[in-house]
Amino acid sequence: QVQLVESGGGLGQPGGSLRLSCAASGSISRINAMGWYRQTPGKQRELVAVIISGGSTNYADSVKGRFTISRDNAKNTVHLQMNSLKPDDTGVYYCYVSITRGYWGQGTQVTVSS
Repeated sequence: QVQLVESGGGLGQPGGSLRLSCAASGSISRINAMGWYRQTPGKQRELVAVIISGGSTNYADSVKGRFTISRDNAKNTVHLQMNSLKPDDTGVYYCYVSITRGYWGQGTQVTVSS
């Protein structure tokens, strides 16, 4: 089994910054990809950012230039640095890790409001 522990999130101000982290532990052979998804009420969960094993990254258009995803392979940890926050960034952020199958974190609330 694989466990994902998310941290960070909370309340951020427009124009401010927040940082999310997700640490994977357990029966980990090789992590193919790590990423973050976001879900808001009434909408489907959407990809925010992903980083694959080779280091390539992909971002949702809405966060390009503002969010940065990074990965610490030694610690099986993925981070999401969120800058220039907007109210539309509000939602529950879920960590996702792809190993032999996909695993989801429990979700962490991010609220951007003045």
